[in-house]
Amino acid sequence: MRISLTATVIASALAAAPCMLVHASATSNPERQISISNFTFAPATVEVPVGTTLRWVNDDDVPHTVLGSDKGSVIRSPALDTNDGYSVVLSQPGTYHYFCSLHPHMTGTVIVK
Repeated sequence: MRISLTATVIASALAAAPCMLVHASATSNPERQISISNFTFAPATVEVPVGTTLRWVNDDDVPHTVLGSDKGSVIRSPALDTNDGYSVVLSQPGTYHYFCSLHPHMTGTVIVK
């Protein structure tokens, strides 16, 4: 009886596995890309749901950074050369401000809801 019960549990798990895989891919974190181009962040302001992966990509031919200007900000990229990217997931709702530390006139805002 123990063997048939184990076999039944395994068979049930295997039968459910494809459904679980479809469900997992449907609920994966969405991604939002922000372009760094012509010494601007585009779009300058984005609104995203909690858990979205934000990805900045440097399309300029000079280095840039992405640095949060709010106290304790988790947004802190290294210098990004051309075609380099930086990603972060913001898990708390709020408004996050950032700028390029190499070109402080470059600013942006992320609104997480």
